Amino acid sequence: MKSIAVDMDQVLADFLGKASRACEERFNIVISKEEFDIAKLEAQHPELVKKFFLMINEPDFFRDFELMDPDAVPVLKELSEHYEIYIATAAMDVPGCFSAKYEWLLEHFPFLNSEHFIFCGDKKVVKADFLIDDNVRQLHSFTGEGILYSQPYNEHCADFKRVHNWQDIRNLFLPVKESSI
Repeated sequence: MKSIAVDMDQVLADFLGKASRACEERFNIVISKEEFDIAKLEAQHPELVKKFFLMINEPDFFRDFELMDPDAVPVLKELSEHYEIYIATAAMDVPGCFSAKYEWLLEHFPFLNSEHFIFCGDKKVVKADFLIDDNVRQLHSFTGEGILYSQPYNEHCADFKRVHNWQDIRNLFLPVKESSI
């Protein structure tokens, strides 16, 4: 059976939406989800970067993320009937997130095997046939076939197959269902 590894942040879970809201609530800085960029935050508000990283390392910060796409749950469930599914999240930069990410995954994807949740740094260590990720750097180091989950910050990249949502992912990996007509 072929395997698919799926990134968590900005593919399954809306990290930037939560980061944007949290910056407004805690630091009174309005940055839209679409414009949120940690490098920009660092350049424009260097005094806040340390506080930002402390905030995202709080034990519950990652616990209440919204789904990036509500179709992620049914599509991943359907994919799990045909592929081995792994969740590969680059969690080493935010060590405070492990429990919250694990609990979030169990809540939203209880049908997945929790022994297939991979908390790593560089995803070159992930051994799967495919990796769906929004991070171009991670896809370049991955040894299988990379699938780029489209985000505004990766629109310049043409090195990988691109998907825009979970229906695109379904269509890429599963045959089209025959019509009953």
